[in-house]
Amino acid sequence: MTVVVVGAGIAGLACARELVDAGVPARVIERDGQAGGRLASDWIGGRWVDTGAAYLTADDPAFLGRLQSWRIAGLARPWTDTFRGQHGPPALRWAAPGGLRSLAADLARGLEITLGTEVTSLPDADAVVLAMPGPQALRIADLPAAREQIWTPVVTAILEYPERTWPDFGGAFVNDHPVLATICDDGDRRGDRAPVLVAHSTAAFARASAPAGEALVHAVAEALGLTAAPQVTIKHWPYAQPRPGHGGFARSGTTYLCGDAFGRPRVQTAWLSGRAAARAILGKPGIQSTER
Repeated sequence: MTVVVVGAGIAGLACARELVDAGVPARVIERDGQAGGRLASDWIGGRWVDTGAAYLTADDPAFLGRLQSWRIAGLARPWTDTFRGQHGPPALRWAAPGGLRSLAADLARGLEITLGTEVTSLPDADAVVLAMPGPQALRIADLPAAREQIWTPVVTAILEYPERTWPDFGGAFVNDHPVLATICDDGDRRGDRAPVLVAHSTAAFARASAPAGEALVHAVAEALGLTAAPQVTIKHWPYAQPRPGHGGFARSGTTYLCGDAFGRPRVQTAWLSGRAAARAILGKPGIQSTER
């Protein structure tokens, strides 16, 4: 059997990892120059900064076990169970000292991955897994489940300040703000207390055409009472967050679609979705496809 996984984000890597561990060769193709997808960390100011997903949470026993393995290996650590502006009960958030991309690198170890290659049509294989947002999958194959997905964009601002002048906090939800959705203290998240904040915009702001940097800097300064001017790096995520879905993954013939659109939009969902698609290819019982 030959399996090609298109996309080396957390879903694609989890899928390929499950297949390879079961003895089925799987080739991963990724258009970016590195694996990780939205499990992204960029080298900024001499350190890794998380620029995609802000943290990990787990309530599934299998994914919690994966997190504990990363903790034992020194790759992940419990971070905080409280964000300012948080509604609902506390939820433990996990971070990675070396950036969340380090977790993707761990999953990728030993896999056959081709980077920097864009796929525009279905590869010739016994099974193809499209581990990506539905709008991107539609460029490769016309899948009903991909057409049903709805995604919203986000703009991320990495703000490097001369020094820490804000009260200690892990992160904050900025509720009902037109520009700002969340702020994370990356120095607290990394554990090195670097004076770096990471701000994520609202979807409405990300859709606007106005320059993002100045507005996000102003919104963060207003929220935290800051006066210093930071160095600013901007990153755009056109497919940042999906509308919550169901079903684990989708299948159309020998083509599979997986990712965090199949459940609550978070890293755990993407990992479980990729794993479920692999188990379906292997003929193992588990979560069923949404495809009719």
